[in-house]
Amino acid sequence: MSEEEQIEEMMARVRQLELKARRLVRESFSGEYLSSFRGQGLDFDDFREYQHGDEVRFIDWNVTARMNEPFVRKFREERELSVVMAVDVSGSADFGSKHLSKRELSAEIAAILGFSALQNGDQVGLLIFSEEPLMFIPPAKGTKHLLRMIREVLMAKPEKKGTSIEEACNFLIKSLKRKALVFMISDFHAENLDKPLGKLARKHETVALRVNDPLEEELSNAGRVVLIDPETGFETMVNTSNPNLRMAYKKLMKRQAEGAATVFKKHGIDTATLMTDHDTLPALHQLLKRRGRRRK
Repeated sequence: MSEEEQIEEMMARVRQLELKARRLVRESFSGEYLSSFRGQGLDFDDFREYQHGDEVRFIDWNVTARMNEPFVRKFREERELSVVMAVDVSGSADFGSKHLSKRELSAEIAAILGFSALQNGDQVGLLIFSEEPLMFIPPAKGTKHLLRMIREVLMAKPEKKGTSIEEACNFLIKSLKRKALVFMISDFHAENLDKPLGKLARKHETVALRVNDPLEEELSNAGRVVLIDPETGFETMVNTSNPNLRMAYKKLMKRQAEGAATVFKKHGIDTATLMTDHDTLPALHQLLKRRGRRRK
């Protein structure tokens, strides 16, 4: 397939994603998004006289001195969010044993959340990363802007195939000057999750969306097969007919998932697991319902 044909095929996939995401947002998603993600801070509105029960820390002492009676600062909730999708496009992101690869699933998630954000009047940005940050598109509004983001997720070709959540977190902490909502979209098959995610979550509201494939959770009984690590290129022959090997693999992957979940819980990071062989909406709905209940 020529490069021109590849680009045309990619654009067709982007258009399909746009249509699907718009329909899902219109039919069942935007209301939950609105109630789950509101503004990240408070904007100064006006002054008014102090009333019993007002917080002392909101007293403006300069105005109080001029007026000879206490005045407090009034605030309004800052409605507009800066939403950033941090999408993992490392070697493992291109794996998929069923309907979608993890990268395609990530692009679908970014499209759904992105159109929800735009409908809510929010700005949307993108960080693509693997072993290092590859591309940063600052938050902005507009459908063309979002479609470019989705296209970049699908087309990115990292030279270094590894995964570094740490490098992604450090980049976002340095680059985002005001508090933002960060969706970290990855399989989280990486080392050093604890401190980087903790630092990011302290500065920005962070949501971890773990993309996974069923074959990564449990090996099929397929006899002798060659397994290749897509991030390091390491190859090994394994006998998947061995029930002890399949059990050991299943336990290993379960520990890895539990380790990531422990990190998320420790730092108050909301999370959802999204599978390549399942509809994304139920898991996203559950995530937003949990957040909506807490806000109420």
